[in-house]
Amino acid sequence: MSLADGGNMTQPRYSKEEHARRGSELYEREIGPQIDASNHGRIVAIDIDSGEYEVADQGLDAANRLLLRRPAAQIWCVKIGYPAVHRFGPRARSAGR
Repeated sequence: MSLADGGNMTQPRYSKEEHARRGSELYEREIGPQIDASNHGRIVAIDIDSGEYEVADQGLDAANRLLLRRPAAQIWCVKIGYPAVHRFGPRARSAGR
């Protein structure tokens, strides 16, 4: 069972701030340097307890694969090469659009 089809969600063990801090720190210190530049724009799902991770084109795919190995994973997602996974709100358009 996966998150997409109603799989069980693990209860958070950390505050939002601690979850983000741990995920960002793991990515910057350990995981990011291991990921090839050809993965730019893909999503990495990280278990912030174990440091294990999965890379996929979609965040849900990466998270589901990670959950197969680590059912109790505390997952933090990062879009490789970007400061955030998703963008909210308006964005500037280039002159050619």
